[in-house]
Amino acid sequence: MVSADTLRTVVGIIGNVIALGLFFSPLPTFIRIWKKKSVEEFSVIPYVATLLNCMLWMLYGLPIVHPNSTLVLTINCAGTAIEICYVILYLVFSNGPKRIKALLLFLGDLAFVAVVAIIVLIFFHTHDRRSLIVGILCVIFCIIMYLAPLSVMKMVIQTKSVEYMPLSLSVASFLNGLCWTIYALIRFDLYITIPNGLGLLFSITQLVLHALYYKSTKRQIAERKLKGEVGLTDVVIDDSVKELSVISSHKTEMPAISE
Repeated sequence: MVSADTLRTVVGIIGNVIALGLFFSPLPTFIRIWKKKSVEEFSVIPYVATLLNCMLWMLYGLPIVHPNSTLVLTINCAGTAIEICYVILYLVFSNGPKRIKALLLFLGDLAFVAVVAIIVLIFFHTHDRRSLIVGILCVIFCIIMYLAPLSVMKMVIQTKSVEYMPLSLSVASFLNGLCWTIYALIRFDLYITIPNGLGLLFSITQLVLHALYYKSTKRQIAERKLKGEVGLTDVVIDDSVKELSVISSHKTEMPAISE
């Protein structure tokens, strides 16, 4: 019979793979941003929230804070590196208030985690106390990470369009929340159960929104493209008329040939 520890390790490894997929799921969004050289209406909040979450769980997984948390440490080290890349790309292709907001949030993340690490490692000297402090912060900010897309979900409901809420990210969030909730329940871990259970509920809500507004999103995109084509046709016709007018104005009558 498979032991609980073995089963938990297997689920944890699967969770690492799924979480890695979650971290890479915004790639289509950032490829679009790269091609268009603009962040358009995409928000930086989900990425800075995920970055903060990863850095805190990375601190939690350190042997000097919470021993025997290798799987938590490895995936969050990878997540931290990936999210930093996303935020830097956002900074490069944003401007004005959006860039300032993104930069302040990014620097705030780094400063906050640095302060927490210094306080925990200097003033708390046992694994239990360190795990308690960092674990509580992880729960709070992991919930915030899952709440971050609420502003996007509000925009989806208002516009009846899921164009700016990528399906790949919603699916990856669902699978990640499901896997880590199971992982936490096999050997009950309150710090992992609470945020991932809530994350699972929020990701289900996002998938429901995708199902509700998929058709209206396609229709809006098609209408926008059609308007663009019509506008281009008008420009072409207008230019053609102008060219004909110019040609007509330069025409001269043929001189009569006298016998």
